[in-house]
Amino acid sequence: MAQHEIDFDGVGFDDINLLDSRPFADRVPHEWFAFLRKNAPVWWQEEEAGPGFWAVTSHADCTTVNRDYEHFSSSKKATFLWDLPEDDLAQQQMLMLNMDPPLHTRYRRLVNKGFTPRMVNQLHEGINAAADQIIDSVIEKGSADFVTDIAAELPLMVIADLLGVPDEDRHRMFDWSNRMIGSDDPEYQTGEEASQQAAMELYAYASELFNTKRIDPHEDLMSVLTQVEVDGEKLNSMELELFFLLLTVAGNETTRNLISGGMAAFFDHPDQWELLRNDRSLLPSATEEMLRFVSPVMNFRRQTTSAFELGGQHIEEDTKVVFFHISANRDESVFENPQSFDITRNPNPHLAFGAGGPHFCLGANLARMEIRVMFEHLLDRIPDIALDGEVQRLQSAFISGVKHIPVSFPPAARISS
Repeated sequence: MAQHEIDFDGVGFDDINLLDSRPFADRVPHEWFAFLRKNAPVWWQEEEAGPGFWAVTSHADCTTVNRDYEHFSSSKKATFLWDLPEDDLAQQQMLMLNMDPPLHTRYRRLVNKGFTPRMVNQLHEGINAAADQIIDSVIEKGSADFVTDIAAELPLMVIADLLGVPDEDRHRMFDWSNRMIGSDDPEYQTGEEASQQAAMELYAYASELFNTKRIDPHEDLMSVLTQVEVDGEKLNSMELELFFLLLTVAGNETTRNLISGGMAAFFDHPDQWELLRNDRSLLPSATEEMLRFVSPVMNFRRQTTSAFELGGQHIEEDTKVVFFHISANRDESVFENPQSFDITRNPNPHLAFGAGGPHFCLGANLARMEIRVMFEHLLDRIPDIALDGEVQRLQSAFISGVKHIPVSFPPAARISS
């Protein structure tokens, strides 16, 4: 077997259950996706307590489903792998992630002003200062949990600043995100009921925050949203709270897991870390390779609006379709040696932010900047960082996440008082 190939000998359709989060706690079962890409790139996954769905695993077909909102709706049943009760679905359909154009386009325009390249560049100085502050908090000790002490801190600081959340409250955002996204993971012991409770706590906090900002607005995005109008009407409390939830989770969870997963990939491929240490010009391509290799959001769901032919399969109207970024980003027909972690990879047409079209990730520019800045500062200040224990992954079939990475490095002095 050639280096970096996936060995799926012995894998059969009966072995694959894309709903079972347990295998993902150890590692992403890439052999499942390689088998499906080769044998059934559009494959029917049965569900014990659901309707079943078409699993889409090739780069080309994932691109089609992601872009073609007229045939593959985000709104009809929302974008999650799981099915929602009708009452919950009605609320989720108010979330921008779970809208279709033209409504999606109008809402996206509201928050777009906070994520343009110009606006993101204005955040650059603060992101650099935050990265130094984070490293200062651990550098004298010479050890840390890379996830909770380093990777989680930067997106928390950035998104809290963007949303106008006081510093003392940002770790509540971390807790809410973990409980909502990690509901399958035994460490968080949440389950669906506690996940809903976390969402309710977040809504209550957002409501208080918005009330404050209506009275005393500042320059942050949440202050702006209390004043904007859609079709002549201001956003109501529920719409504002849902914006807050979306930006809290999307702006925190994904970037944290990307930085963590990227560091874990470097530990598994130390030659690539040395390559980057010796040539900083590779940082932009290294960032794209981390995005491809980690793919923190593994899948999204759509619902067909009419019958459609995809990957040689006839898909009926009103059918659940789930496309897997995690598989598309390892497609052998698009990427040479797709299982290898190669920071010089070019071109790198990964789908970590989506495949273009209306649902392309709103925060892509900001995420890229956070990743680059964090790794610039790691390379500057703790280049000899080493794995000092076991990497513990999140148990989730939705988020490719890492919970804990114990690390060590030579202690050094802080650069700020």
